[in-house]
Amino acid sequence: MQKNIYLDYAATTPVDKEVLREMLPYFGEKFGNAMSIHSFGQEALQAVDEARGKIATFFNATPSEIIFTSGATESNNITIKGVLKSYYSKPKNAKIKPHIITSAIEHHCILDSCKAVEQEKLAEISYIKPGKDGVVKISDINNAIKTNTILISVMYVNNEIGTVQPIEKIGKLVKKINAQKKETDFKILFHTDATQAINYCDCDTKKIGVDLLSMSAHKIYGPKGVGILYVKKGTAIKKIQDGGDQEYKMRAGTHNVPGIVGAGKAIELVQKNGQKDAKKIQFLRDYLIEKVLREIPHTMLNGSKIKRSPNNANFTFRDVEGEGLLLSLDMEGVAGSTGSACSSGALSPSHVLMAIGLKAEQAHGSLRLTLGKYTTKQEINTAVQKLKTVVVRLRKISGSVLEDYYSNK
Repeated sequence: MQKNIYLDYAATTPVDKEVLREMLPYFGEKFGNAMSIHSFGQEALQAVDEARGKIATFFNATPSEIIFTSGATESNNITIKGVLKSYYSKPKNAKIKPHIITSAIEHHCILDSCKAVEQEKLAEISYIKPGKDGVVKISDINNAIKTNTILISVMYVNNEIGTVQPIEKIGKLVKKINAQKKETDFKILFHTDATQAINYCDCDTKKIGVDLLSMSAHKIYGPKGVGILYVKKGTAIKKIQDGGDQEYKMRAGTHNVPGIVGAGKAIELVQKNGQKDAKKIQFLRDYLIEKVLREIPHTMLNGSKIKRSPNNANFTFRDVEGEGLLLSLDMEGVAGSTGSACSSGALSPSHVLMAIGLKAEQAHGSLRLTLGKYTTKQEINTAVQKLKTVVVRLRKISGSVLEDYYSNK
């Protein structure tokens, strides 16, 4: 029996064996609550501190700038709502509605957070559309900035089409504008959702110039249910959840010690092996793209091939419906995606593909294949062969349906 082929690493990754090994003791013999003052608690706290230190090193940050959360969704919610809460905590700001800039291709947890505060009339939001290549322009960000802009949030790598945004350039723009402001003026904070970037991009927070950065451990061969929010020292942000004093009073709740330990180990492995893994993955990704475009007619790559994460390939197949394609591939033992995993139950076309100019029927015919460090060339060859077979079959069905439709008109 042939092994199933997993090409959905952007949705989640398997936990690395080294990560799991590091986590296991904290499910059993080292079970203490990290906030307890006895030896059991102190043992757990030491593990949390060690993980925090590893993560701080990776981001070129101090340990106190690393906040553990349940995932990037929570980190992103804290960012949008926490910055606004800090803004409105100053009575003088009540008369001026703040302005937030984000991109039209963000993950839903950013877009929905922005829409929520917009509906509550807490902020006005500018949604910057990317070009056809899926990359936002610096000039569009610059033109959207107003005197009341307090936050710019642009994701580092798009989760659907893998395009890499010019984060470092945006960071320099924000720094330049803030330097020209008076002491009494609103300073702009810069946030990036780096969830898909950790494995492949430079995430030195000083270099890329961010005040806030979010991520999830399960995208980097770590466990689910744990995330990170980097908060630069001095950033104007407040907690949005009440409870205990964990995480420097920024995020209440008992520490997920096994998850935090796993996140620390996963980051350590990225720092150790990331560049080597990325080169191998990019080679296979390029091989996959070239093979699909050459062997399957009427197929298009979505987004820039150059400004793209090394693991992402997103295609549109003419006269093919994406959900049927996905289910057919799954029956053939190949796992992919029609977009972000969080939206897999939605019938609406991908907001990302629509934002780069695709028509609804084109967006519905999309397939995202994302590679990881365990992907092999043989798996790519097998997956493409199965993909060809499925596309041919679905196009025949599509052609018959269209023929019947027009003959009955």
